[in-house]
Formats: sequence, structure tokens, C-alpha cells
Amino acid sequence: MKALLPAVLGLIALGPAPLGAQQARPEPNFKDVVYGSENPASQRLDVYLAKSDDPAPKPTMIYLHGGGWRAGSKAPIPAFLARGVAEGWLSVVAIEYRFTDIAPHPAQVNDCVRGIQFARSKAKEWNLDPRRFGVTGGSAGGHLSLWIGLHDDAAKPDDADPVRRESSRVSCVVDFAGPSDWGLLGTIDHKHPAYRQLLGYEPGTPAAEMDAAKKSDVSPVTFVSKDDPPVIVFHGDADDIVPIEHAKNVASLLEKSGVPVELFIVPGGKHNVAGGAGEGVQERAYAYVREHLLGAEKAGATR
Repeated sequence: MKALLPAVLGLIALGPAPLGAQQARPEPNFKDVVYGSENPASQRLDVYLAKSDDPAPKPTMIYLHGGGWRAGSKAPIPAFLARGVAEGWLSVVAIEYRFTDIAPHPAQVNDCVRGIQFARSKAKEWNLDPRRFGVTGGSAGGHLSLWIGLHDDAAKPDDADPVRRESSRVSCVVDFAGPSDWGLLGTIDHKHPAYRQLLGYEPGTPAAEMDAAKKSDVSPVTFVSKDDPPVIVFHGDADDIVPIEHAKNVASLLEKSGVPVELFIVPGGKHNVAGGAGEGVQERAYAYVREHLLGAEKAGATR
């Protein structure tokens, strides 16, 4: 595990800070595209195509926003992703999903899986390279990114629905302060109600009274295995919304499994790291995506 210490949201995440000068946020080429039928008002995505005359299919980052699984918006996309779009080497798909006032877990992860599969089904139409998909998000979006990245492929090759035949796997995960281990609710005080609301419980429900299977299934740490994609975890060591133990636990398990993992700790960083705050955070995230998506072209990305 590589810990970087040069640098570094309530669960309602802020947008990432700009890279140096203010980064202009692009407008989507396709907005509010419906990808699901359970709740079409929620199951929508935006597509930002790389600004390039090069006809080669482009690597793509999936963006999953924060907001305590109960609020937030897919727009705008983070600055480090907007930079890649403007430079012409990256496309971005920003996915909206059902909130917990509509349905509890696993609705949120199911929607994100479906959104990724839908984007892959549109790869030719949108000029995306289906071999080079990554996923990123902060806070609740970081949790969803980790869950997607570490979970088994959801593809069903013989399904009647062509979207479900597509892979949900990604080439890399960029997590900003996402919760990873609901087992910690029994040992560390988690005051924010969203952890319990995600599983359909009332705020203040004792951790011991929450179903163990539900806590396990919602936790990305449950799904760590040696074939997981590379992961970078950004976290502030003073985060009082998502304790840093979440970051340390998932990074430790990934390291033990032989998965390339980088833990970027922001000294004194609070939950605003979920929005990209902290010295060097945006720059490292941008470089990491370039390394793993542009570098994945020859080796192939989807397993």
C-alpha cells in the first residue's frame, strides 16, 4: 500500500476543487438519458464526449455523485474529469440513481451497475472504448464506486435484455472518502443518519440491531478479491463523517489480496476531501486516471 503524505462532506458532497486555475465545466452532449425502467425519473445519465477530432474510441470515466444516497446531483462533473474531456482524451458518463427515500440498498448499486452496462451498450454510438471504463465518486459516490469496482461482474451473457449482457467491470477505481465497511458502525460512532437510512433503518438504530447480512452486502470490503482493478483512495485523517478507518480497512484488504492500491491521506483533511479538496488531490486523481485508462489501451481493461 502506498501512503502519500504531501498534502490532504457531511455526506452531501461538494464538487471537486479546480485544478489550478478555474476549470470550465462542459455541458453534456446527451442529457438525462433514461437507462432503467423501475424509476425513470431517477434512472438517468449525462454523457460528456471528449472534445476531439480523433475518431478513435475514447476511454471513459463513470461519475457517481455523493449526497448521502439521499440527495445530490450528477451535474456538474468534477474538475479533473472536465479537464480530460476538454483535452480530448476522456469521455465521462455521469449516472443518477434512486435515493433512499425511494428505495433502500441495493437499489443504488443496482442502478449504477445498470448505468455502466447501458453505457457499454452505447459504446459504438457514443464512440466510447468499452475496454477502458473507470469509476469515481466522493462520499456516497465513493462508496458506490468501490462497491462497483470490487464486486463481481454483473454480465449475464444469455439474458434477453442486451444491456444485461454487458460487463459492469472497470479498469480502475478513484474513491474520495467513501464508506467501505458497515462493520465499523459497531465499533466507531457514526452520527450521520445516512448509513442506516441506506439499509432502510431509522436514524439512531443500534448497529447490533441491524441485519448482519445487509451490513455485509452493502460493504465494499466484503467483495475484495485478487482480480479487482487498481484502486486509489483519498481520505482526510480528520474526517468526522466517514472515519478514516474505512479507507484504511479497504486499502489493507486490497493490499493483502495483491491488488494495486494507493492510499492518499490528507493530513488534517475533513470530509471536504470527498469533494476533491486538499493539496495535490485533484492533480493525483487526474494523473491516476491517465495512467490507468490511457495505459490500458494495449493491455486491455475489462476482464
